[in-house]
Amino acid sequence: MARFLSVPLAILANMCSAQKVHRTARIALRTTPAQRRRCYGLLRSAGDVWAWVIDCNRALREWHCPRWPGSRPCAGELTGTSFGELSRTCAEDVLKGYSTAFFEAARRKKAGVRAGFPRRKRALFPVRFRYGCFCLDGSRVRLGVARGAPELWVRLGRAVPYPSESIRSVTLVAEAGRLFLDVTAEVPVTRGDHHPARVAGIDLGIIHPYAVMAGDEGLLVSGRAIRAEERLHLEDTKRRTRKAAAKAPSRGQRGSRRWRRYRAARRRAEARHRRRVR
Repeated sequence: MARFLSVPLAILANMCSAQKVHRTARIALRTTPAQRRRCYGLLRSAGDVWAWVIDCNRALREWHCPRWPGSRPCAGELTGTSFGELSRTCAEDVLKGYSTAFFEAARRKKAGVRAGFPRRKRALFPVRFRYGCFCLDGSRVRLGVARGAPELWVRLGRAVPYPSESIRSVTLVAEAGRLFLDVTAEVPVTRGDHHPARVAGIDLGIIHPYAVMAGDEGLLVSGRAIRAEERLHLEDTKRRTRKAAAKAPSRGQRGSRRWRRYRAARRRAEARHRRRVR
Protein backbone atom coordinates (compact mmCIF):
# COMPACT_ATOMS: atom_id res chain seq x y z
CA MET A 1 0.00 0.00 0.00
CA ALA A 2 1.35 3.41 -0.92
CA ARG A 3 2.09 5.81 1.89
CA PHE A 4 0.39 9.21 2.02
CA LEU A 5 2.48 12.09 3.27
CA SER A 6 1.03 15.37 4.50
CA VAL A 7 3.81 17.93 4.97
CA PRO A 8 3.54 21.72 5.15
CA LEU A 9 5.34 23.41 2.29
CA ALA A 10 7.20 25.71 4.68
CA ILE A 11 8.75 22.67 6.43
CA LEU A 12 9.77 21.23 3.06
CA ALA A 13 11.50 24.51 2.22
CA ASN A 14 13.38 24.59 5.53
CA MET A 15 14.68 21.04 5.05
CA CYS A 16 17.36 22.44 2.72
CA SER A 17 19.42 24.23 5.35
CA ALA A 18 22.51 24.59 3.16
CA GLN A 19 22.77 27.82 1.22
CA LYS A 20 24.49 26.19 -1.76
CA VAL A 21 24.48 22.74 -3.34
CA HIS A 22 26.60 21.03 -5.98
CA ARG A 23 25.02 19.99 -9.27
CA THR A 24 26.61 17.96 -12.08
CA ALA A 25 25.61 17.94 -15.75
CA ARG A 26 26.97 15.41 -18.27
CA ILE A 27 27.77 16.96 -21.66
CA ALA A 28 28.98 15.08 -24.72
CA LEU A 29 32.19 16.20 -26.43
CA ARG A 30 32.72 16.95 -30.11
CA THR A 31 36.34 16.10 -30.83
CA THR A 32 38.60 15.68 -33.80
CA PRO A 33 40.48 12.37 -34.21
CA ALA A 34 43.61 13.95 -32.72
CA GLN A 35 41.70 15.38 -29.75
CA ARG A 36 39.99 12.03 -29.23
CA ARG A 37 43.34 10.21 -29.12
CA ARG A 38 44.69 12.67 -26.57
CA CYS A 39 41.57 12.41 -24.38
CA TYR A 40 41.78 8.63 -24.37
CA GLY A 41 45.48 8.94 -23.61
CA LEU A 42 44.61 10.92 -20.47
CA LEU A 43 42.07 8.28 -19.42
CA ARG A 44 44.60 5.49 -19.98
CA SER A 45 47.25 7.38 -18.03
CA ALA A 46 44.82 7.77 -15.12
CA GLY A 47 44.19 4.03 -15.33
CA ASP A 48 47.96 3.48 -15.14
CA VAL A 49 48.12 5.55 -11.94
CA TRP A 50 45.26 3.50 -10.47
CA ALA A 51 47.01 0.23 -11.39
CA TRP A 52 50.32 1.56 -10.03
CA VAL A 53 48.96 2.28 -6.56
CA ILE A 54 47.17 -1.10 -6.50
CA ASP A 55 50.43 -2.91 -7.37
CA CYS A 56 52.35 -0.94 -4.74
CA ASN A 57 49.87 -1.81 -2.01
CA ARG A 58 49.81 -5.46 -3.08
CA ALA A 59 53.60 -5.61 -2.83
CA LEU A 60 53.57 -3.94 0.59
CA ARG A 61 50.94 -6.41 1.79
CA GLU A 62 53.05 -9.36 0.63
CA TRP A 63 56.11 -7.91 2.36
CA HIS A 64 54.07 -7.38 5.57
CA CYS A 65 54.77 -3.65 5.45
CA PRO A 66 52.36 -0.79 6.22
CA ARG A 67 50.26 0.08 3.19
CA TRP A 68 49.43 3.50 1.70
CA PRO A 69 45.74 4.00 2.41
CA GLY A 70 46.15 7.78 2.44
CA SER A 71 46.72 9.96 -0.60
CA ARG A 72 49.63 11.98 0.86
CA PRO A 73 52.16 9.10 1.13
CA CYS A 74 51.26 8.02 -2.41
CA ALA A 75 51.59 11.55 -3.74
CA GLY A 76 55.15 11.72 -2.41
CA GLU A 77 56.09 8.69 -4.49
CA LEU A 78 54.84 10.42 -7.65
CA THR A 79 57.77 12.82 -7.60
CA GLY A 80 59.89 12.24 -10.68
CA THR A 81 57.31 9.90 -12.28
CA SER A 82 55.44 10.83 -15.46
CA PHE A 83 52.24 9.30 -16.82
CA GLY A 84 51.98 10.56 -20.38
CA GLU A 85 50.22 13.92 -20.67
CA LEU A 86 48.47 13.51 -17.31
CA SER A 87 49.29 16.41 -15.01
CA ARG A 88 50.49 15.99 -11.43
CA THR A 89 47.25 17.47 -10.05
CA CYS A 90 45.07 14.99 -11.95
CA ALA A 91 47.28 12.09 -10.85
CA GLU A 92 46.87 13.16 -7.22
CA ASP A 93 43.08 13.19 -7.73
CA VAL A 94 43.28 9.54 -8.84
CA LEU A 95 45.19 8.73 -5.65
CA LYS A 96 42.59 10.63 -3.65
CA GLY A 97 39.86 8.48 -5.23
CA TYR A 98 41.76 5.33 -4.24
CA SER A 99 42.17 6.61 -0.69
CA THR A 100 38.44 7.40 -0.43
CA ALA A 101 37.49 3.93 -1.69
CA PHE A 102 39.99 2.27 0.70
CA PHE A 103 38.73 4.05 3.82
CA GLU A 104 35.09 3.52 2.82
CA ALA A 105 35.69 -0.23 2.48
CA ALA A 106 37.46 -0.28 5.86
CA ARG A 107 34.57 1.60 7.49
CA ARG A 108 31.99 -0.81 6.07
CA LYS A 109 34.00 -3.85 7.17
CA LYS A 110 34.27 -2.41 10.67
CA ALA A 111 30.50 -1.95 10.72
CA GLY A 112 29.99 -5.60 9.76
CA VAL A 113 28.94 -4.94 6.17
CA ARG A 114 30.44 -7.01 3.37
CA ALA A 115 32.84 -4.87 1.36
CA GLY A 116 36.00 -5.28 -0.68
CA PHE A 117 39.07 -3.09 -0.93
CA PRO A 118 39.91 -1.54 -4.32
CA ARG A 119 42.06 -4.23 -5.98
CA ARG A 120 40.68 -4.31 -9.52
CA LYS A 121 42.61 -2.49 -12.23
CA ARG A 122 40.86 -0.34 -14.80
CA ALA A 123 42.04 0.42 -18.30
CA LEU A 124 40.30 3.82 -18.37
CA PHE A 125 39.83 5.94 -15.28
CA PRO A 126 37.91 9.26 -15.10
CA VAL A 127 40.16 12.32 -15.02
CA ARG A 128 39.02 15.17 -12.77
CA PHE A 129 40.22 18.72 -13.40
CA ARG A 130 39.88 20.90 -10.36
CA TYR A 131 39.26 24.66 -10.33
CA GLY A 132 42.23 26.34 -11.98
CA CYS A 133 43.17 23.29 -14.08
CA PHE A 134 40.65 24.06 -16.82
CA CYS A 135 39.42 27.08 -18.75
CA LEU A 136 35.91 27.54 -20.12
CA ASP A 137 35.49 29.77 -23.17
CA GLY A 138 31.91 29.56 -24.42
CA SER A 139 31.44 26.11 -25.91
CA ARG A 140 35.17 25.30 -25.74
CA VAL A 141 37.05 23.94 -22.72
CA ARG A 142 40.81 23.80 -22.21
CA LEU A 143 41.85 20.77 -20.17
CA GLY A 144 45.02 20.94 -18.14
CA VAL A 145 47.83 18.62 -19.25
CA ALA A 146 51.38 17.94 -18.13
CA ARG A 147 54.02 20.62 -18.37
CA GLY A 148 55.55 20.80 -21.82
CA ALA A 149 52.59 19.20 -23.64
CA PRO A 150 50.57 21.27 -26.13
CA GLU A 151 47.26 22.73 -24.98
CA LEU A 152 44.20 20.49 -25.26
CA TRP A 153 40.99 22.26 -26.30
CA VAL A 154 37.72 20.34 -26.74
CA ARG A 155 34.27 21.48 -27.84
CA LEU A 156 31.08 20.81 -25.90
CA GLY A 157 28.02 19.31 -27.57
CA ARG A 158 25.67 21.76 -25.82
CA ALA A 159 25.81 24.82 -23.63
CA VAL A 160 26.72 24.53 -19.95
CA PRO A 161 23.53 24.95 -17.86
CA TYR A 162 25.39 26.78 -15.07
CA PRO A 163 27.08 30.18 -14.82
CA SER A 164 30.77 30.01 -15.60
CA GLU A 165 31.75 31.55 -12.24
CA SER A 166 29.94 28.76 -10.33
CA ILE A 167 31.77 25.84 -12.02
CA ARG A 168 34.14 24.11 -9.59
CA SER A 169 35.45 21.10 -11.56
CA VAL A 170 35.08 19.11 -14.76
CA THR A 171 35.61 15.36 -15.16
CA LEU A 172 36.55 13.61 -18.39
CA VAL A 173 34.78 10.23 -18.69
CA ALA A 174 34.30 7.61 -21.41
CA GLU A 175 31.11 5.60 -21.74
CA ALA A 176 30.54 2.99 -24.45
CA GLY A 177 33.01 4.55 -26.86
CA ARG A 178 31.81 8.14 -26.33
CA LEU A 179 33.54 10.96 -24.48
CA PHE A 180 31.69 13.11 -21.96
CA LEU A 181 32.51 15.94 -19.61
CA ASP A 182 30.84 16.01 -16.18
CA VAL A 183 30.56 19.69 -15.22
CA THR A 184 30.12 20.28 -11.48
CA ALA A 185 28.93 23.67 -10.26
CA GLU A 186 28.07 25.21 -6.91
CA VAL A 187 24.64 26.79 -7.22
CA PRO A 188 22.55 28.55 -4.56
CA VAL A 189 19.42 26.93 -3.16
CA THR A 190 16.27 28.53 -4.52
CA ARG A 191 13.96 29.53 -1.70
CA GLY A 192 10.34 30.48 -2.24
CA ASP A 193 7.96 32.52 -0.11
CA HIS A 194 5.73 29.68 1.13
CA HIS A 195 2.79 30.23 3.45
CA PRO A 196 2.81 27.91 6.50
CA ALA A 197 -0.91 27.17 6.09
CA ARG A 198 -0.45 25.61 2.65
CA VAL A 199 -0.26 21.81 2.79
CA ALA A 200 0.65 19.40 -0.04
CA GLY A 201 -0.34 15.73 -0.09
CA ILE A 202 2.10 13.37 -1.81
CA ASP A 203 1.18 9.81 -2.83
CA LEU A 204 4.21 7.64 -3.66
CA GLY A 205 3.57 4.88 -6.19
CA ILE A 206 5.26 2.58 -8.70
CA ILE A 207 3.54 3.26 -12.01
CA HIS A 208 3.15 6.91 -11.06
CA PRO A 209 6.12 7.85 -8.81
CA TYR A 210 4.46 11.01 -7.45
CA ALA A 211 0.88 12.19 -7.21
CA VAL A 212 0.77 15.61 -5.53
CA MET A 213 -2.34 17.51 -4.40
CA ALA A 214 -2.23 21.06 -3.08
CA GLY A 215 -5.65 22.59 -2.62
CA ASP A 216 -7.57 22.40 -5.89
CA GLU A 217 -4.42 21.81 -7.98
CA GLY A 218 -2.71 18.50 -8.63
CA LEU A 219 0.40 17.12 -10.31
CA LEU A 220 0.71 13.56 -11.62
CA VAL A 221 4.18 12.32 -12.66
CA SER A 222 3.83 9.31 -14.96
CA GLY A 223 6.42 6.55 -14.97
CA ARG A 224 5.00 4.43 -17.79
CA ALA A 225 7.67 5.53 -20.28
CA ILE A 226 10.46 4.45 -17.91
CA ARG A 227 8.76 1.10 -17.23
CA ALA A 228 8.37 0.50 -20.96
CA GLU A 229 12.04 1.32 -21.55
CA GLU A 230 13.09 -1.05 -18.76
CA ARG A 231 10.95 -3.85 -20.16
CA LEU A 232 12.19 -3.41 -23.73
CA HIS A 233 15.82 -3.26 -22.55
CA LEU A 234 15.37 -6.47 -20.54
CA GLU A 235 13.99 -8.29 -23.59
CA ASP A 236 16.84 -6.98 -25.74
CA THR A 237 19.43 -8.10 -23.15
CA LYS A 238 17.94 -11.61 -22.98
CA ARG A 239 17.98 -11.90 -26.78
CA ARG A 240 21.60 -10.76 -26.99
CA THR A 241 22.65 -13.16 -24.22
CA ARG A 242 20.98 -16.18 -25.84
CA LYS A 243 22.55 -15.37 -29.19
CA ALA A 244 26.11 -15.00 -27.84
CA ALA A 245 26.05 -17.70 -25.15
CA ALA A 246 27.56 -20.34 -27.43
CA LYS A 247 30.31 -17.96 -28.59
CA ALA A 248 31.50 -16.94 -25.12
CA PRO A 249 35.14 -17.88 -24.38
CA SER A 250 35.87 -20.29 -21.58
CA ARG A 251 37.39 -19.11 -18.31
CA GLY A 252 40.97 -17.93 -18.80
CA GLN A 253 40.67 -17.92 -22.60
CA ARG A 254 41.06 -14.76 -24.60
CA GLY A 255 37.97 -13.82 -26.58
CA SER A 256 37.91 -13.45 -30.35
CA ARG A 257 37.37 -10.22 -32.26
CA ARG A 258 33.73 -11.16 -32.79
CA TRP A 259 33.32 -11.57 -29.03
CA ARG A 260 34.93 -8.18 -28.38
CA ARG A 261 32.59 -6.58 -30.92
CA TYR A 262 29.64 -8.19 -29.15
CA ARG A 263 30.76 -6.82 -25.79
CA ALA A 264 31.23 -3.36 -27.29
CA ALA A 265 27.71 -3.50 -28.74
CA ARG A 266 26.36 -4.56 -25.35
CA ARG A 267 28.11 -1.65 -23.62
CA ARG A 268 26.64 0.76 -26.18
CA ALA A 269 23.15 -0.65 -25.57
CA GLU A 270 23.59 -0.31 -21.80
CA ALA A 271 24.78 3.28 -22.14
CA ARG A 272 21.89 4.13 -24.46
CA HIS A 273 19.44 2.65 -21.96
CA ARG A 274 20.92 4.67 -19.07
CA ARG A 275 20.72 7.87 -21.11
CA ARG A 276 17.07 7.27 -21.96
CA VAL A 277 16.13 6.57 -18.36
CA ARG A 278 18.06 9.60 -17.14
